[in-house]
Amino acid sequence: MYTATIITISDRAANGIYEDKSGPMIAELLKEQGYQVLDRIIIPDEKNKIKSALIDHCDKGIHLIVTTGGTGFAPRDITPEATKEVIEREAPGIAEYMRQKSMEITPRGMLSRGVAGIRETSLIINLPGSPKGATENLGFILPYLGHGLDMLNGNKE
Repeated sequence: MYTATIITISDRAANGIYEDKSGPMIAELLKEQGYQVLDRIIIPDEKNKIKSALIDHCDKGIHLIVTTGGTGFAPRDITPEATKEVIEREAPGIAEYMRQKSMEITPRGMLSRGVAGIRETSLIINLPGSPKGATENLGFILPYLGHGLDMLNGNKE
């Protein structure tokens, strides 16, 4: 069983102005697939806080860290930039596949700037902030993540 953390990145949700709906939906989807969701946090769109949260959860040995929010074009959407500063190796195929599958639903899928990558033995994946976009994108890749996590954690066949 792999562990997971969900980090919702939203100024409004962090300030109690908006209810985080994506985080709970992502947690439910992960639990349905056998992941042990150990933590779900909400932080504002601040690069240092994002980086700190990502590094902290990687240092704890969490296998899968999923972010939701901050992947669009708004001036404070900086999740991909913060993630790139934390990861040691990119996993571009994950983000490319999510964008490809999203564009089959809506051309606006091309506007997502999310990235994915590895730090130590943790896989970090950026998802859109909307509940629909977050769950659709996670649903596209979830069936294949186990194999990647197996390889990342030395559980090769």
